[in-house]
Amino acid sequence: MGYKRQFLISFGGLKLGNHRFDFEIDKGFFEEFESSEYNNGLLRVKLEMEKQERMLTLTFDITGSLEVICDRCLDPFPLAIAKTHRLFVKFGSESQEESEDVIVIREGETRFDVSQYIYEYIVLSVPIRHVHPDDEEANSGCNPEFLKRLNELKPTEKSDPRWDALKELKR
Repeated sequence: MGYKRQFLISFGGLKLGNHRFDFEIDKGFFEEFESSEYNNGLLRVKLEMEKQERMLTLTFDITGSLEVICDRCLDPFPLAIAKTHRLFVKFGSESQEESEDVIVIREGETRFDVSQYIYEYIVLSVPIRHVHPDDEEANSGCNPEFLKRLNELKPTEKSDPRWDALKELKR
């Protein structure tokens, strides 16, 4: 819990209005999440919190890079991330999640742990497909030896005469 303590926001003693918190996300952050697909990165989270009488509005601005494995060549590379997410925290009689961006916490709570939300927002910012970006000349950033080997192993297409005859009818 020591590392994650920095992500506990004590809002109980804060005045109504806007407050800002900054967090650095590194390898230690990802180690706190056991089943994390990601284990390294350097990100900065700027958290703007608007404290109101019956609600907190949290705006997470996440920028930096996360190390991912390329789906094509299997080499790691830094993936740039720049996303903004918003979370509304309401006060109520019991804790619950109303929707993906609205949660309710107990009325007497004075602290809120944002670490799980930061982790989820980072994961949501990662595209489904991880592939090295192309360079300035539109060449793949993937490992060239691996790409060469992939092309060598590429199956050759054999023509089926039945389909060829049908393709002729289409013309």
